[in-house]
Amino acid sequence: MAGKQPMRRGSRRSSAPPPPPPRKVPRAAPQGWRLWLRRAGLWVGALALVGMLFLGVAVAVTARSLPGYAALKSSQVGQTIVVRAADGTEIVTLGPSYGHWIPNSQIPQVMKDAMISIEDRRFRSHIGVDPLGLARAVFVSVRDQEGARATSTITQQLARNIFLNNSRSLTRKVREAVLAMALEAKFSKDQILELYLNKVYFGGGAYGIDSASRKFFSHPATQLSLEEAAIIAGLVKAPSRYSPTADAAAAVKRANVVLRAMQANGKISPGEAASAEVSAVKLAPEERQDSVRYFTDWALPQLDILLPDNTEPIEVWTTLDLGMQRAATAAIAANVPGAAQGALVSLDRDGAVLAMVGGTDYVHSNYNRATQAVRQPGSAWKLFVYLAALEAGYTPNDRVVDEKVTIDGWTPRNSGGTYAGEIDVRTAFAYSKNTVAAQLGNEVGFSTVAAMARRFGITTPINTLPSMVLGTSDVRVIDMVRAFAAVSAKGAAIEPYGIKKVTTLDGDSLYRHQASGGQSLVPGYVAAGITDLLQTAVNIGTGKAAQIGRPVAGKTGTTSSNKDGWFLGFSSGITTGVWMGRDDARAVPGLQGGTAPARAFAAYMRYAVARRPVEQFDTELKLPEWQLEPDDEAYYGQPNDYQYVDEQGNLIDPGTTQQIPGEPVGPRDGSDQPPAPGGVLPDVQNPQAAGDEFLNEATGRNAPPVDPRARSTDGDPRARQYAPDRGRPYAPDPRTRQYPPPPRGPPVYPGARPN
Repeated sequence: MAGKQPMRRGSRRSSAPPPPPPRKVPRAAPQGWRLWLRRAGLWVGALALVGMLFLGVAVAVTARSLPGYAALKSSQVGQTIVVRAADGTEIVTLGPSYGHWIPNSQIPQVMKDAMISIEDRRFRSHIGVDPLGLARAVFVSVRDQEGARATSTITQQLARNIFLNNSRSLTRKVREAVLAMALEAKFSKDQILELYLNKVYFGGGAYGIDSASRKFFSHPATQLSLEEAAIIAGLVKAPSRYSPTADAAAAVKRANVVLRAMQANGKISPGEAASAEVSAVKLAPEERQDSVRYFTDWALPQLDILLPDNTEPIEVWTTLDLGMQRAATAAIAANVPGAAQGALVSLDRDGAVLAMVGGTDYVHSNYNRATQAVRQPGSAWKLFVYLAALEAGYTPNDRVVDEKVTIDGWTPRNSGGTYAGEIDVRTAFAYSKNTVAAQLGNEVGFSTVAAMARRFGITTPINTLPSMVLGTSDVRVIDMVRAFAAVSAKGAAIEPYGIKKVTTLDGDSLYRHQASGGQSLVPGYVAAGITDLLQTAVNIGTGKAAQIGRPVAGKTGTTSSNKDGWFLGFSSGITTGVWMGRDDARAVPGLQGGTAPARAFAAYMRYAVARRPVEQFDTELKLPEWQLEPDDEAYYGQPNDYQYVDEQGNLIDPGTTQQIPGEPVGPRDGSDQPPAPGGVLPDVQNPQAAGDEFLNEATGRNAPPVDPRARSTDGDPRARQYAPDRGRPYAPDPRTRQYPPPPRGPPVYPGARPN
């Protein structure tokens, strides 16, 4: 034991072999969705890289192609239009209004802070587009399930105002973003802000803060206070909605939103925000917007047709007479009933619009009732009923019967509820007899009346129910005035126009109105007849209030429950129409065409025609030949004008004793008996060329009785002299072979009592 060395702890070796080193287990390849996710990530990354590269190239190329800063400063948005009256007086200037250019160093800091706070609070840090703002807008849209919200930065707005339009397409948004980043790459933040504040639109035609400051506060933008800056900054979102001159309460509310945004961004202290009194800001007095704007709103859109590609500043010379326009405005204001509106259109003999009033207050309502509103014309529509009747052969002296009548279950009644019995056409029109108008419309055909209205310029839908003769189809004021102007022009078509010529600011002509002879709508005798009726309506009928001391022809119109009142007429070459009523179509107590509208017409026309010579109307009824010839020859003409067949069926050559060539003149038995005078052969025993039954049917002999209620409006109107609705058979007397003379009494209407 002594020779053995003692064993020390830890020195003894283990007899077991050491464990083998651990093996490396190979990692399993990704499978399933993990593989597709990795691949998708790689593709997205690659596409993003390519997109960034493409975007960078696009921005760089765009930045190099952008105009210089001086060029951007001088560029202007929109077209300036100077509108002149007929005498050359400037009546309004439309389009952009630019104030003085305010350099960045002179723009008040409160103006810069207010605009950045409300429109683009990260303006100083983004690259032209705001990714954070875009992400927030997308999140809010998804959360609230609304459409995408506007996220344009100040730079994007500048790019849109200078280079693009206001479309909301995706393509435009992409171009806007590229242009915004190009602007940021080429110009400094201060330059971009200076451009923006001097070019952004603030409403009322004002572009830039200086123009807006002068418009709303009557001083330059260099003097803007905190409250004024807040008002101007608040306008960018919706210039018309937040305009202090249009809606002061809305402007104050929006300005307070701007002040809170400035406080939240640390631009003003809570004390400054609390002490700001936006409602105490003194606004500049607004220029009076009188009724001339109704005219310009109607006339100027026509420039898109007359000069579709013009963008340079222009002067537009119109047909408007400022004196007549003032007289028209005063006439409507002085006569329109309370709570009602009024409209007036006045045309010269060639269609030139001399005056146009679309309402009682343009500032309160710019809705043009003269050209846009459609209302029932009431009895003024009878113009077309009587035009159709006159064209069908009636004359002002013809007799008609004013009595109760029912047509297809409809029974019209007169205004006073009484009936005058047998009267002439002139009296029926002068006193606006509804029953007579209904009978005439039924006789000539309601579709014929509608076609007449279309012929004279009515553009709105027209119904053909029996009640249409009393004006139940909606019409526009300007269309009705156009129709009456055509009557004044002796039946020639009239086209209203408001622009005489257009020139550049240097006087170069771009457009000039060309006068053209109007198409004849009705024969002259029809125009003379209806003028006779219209003049009588003013002289002794429902339009007596429209008398002005010289010849006037016109017609009143009143709808049921006094909802609409009309007067339309003409004198000395000027045609004027007046309408009054409520926009909500409620009744206006006491409103009739012969009261307030007729008085307004007279008040205006006294001024309008004062410098014109008195003109007498041409009411001489120069009837056509078929109405002037002897009654028994009116329809068939003279015997020498045509070939005819005698009672034996032989064809006779007119004005001779000869039959047509190749046929013997004398009797077919070879006798020497001479022919009778006029080429009619004597009664002989020769066989007839046609049988008795055929001849009786052809000539009307032994014709069955004709229903006096039958109507025919498709043929020649001359047939009305002998037509069945006159109660006479359309056939010659079998003994004399002569046609009966036309009746002298009134026509027979459905349900009419015999004379």
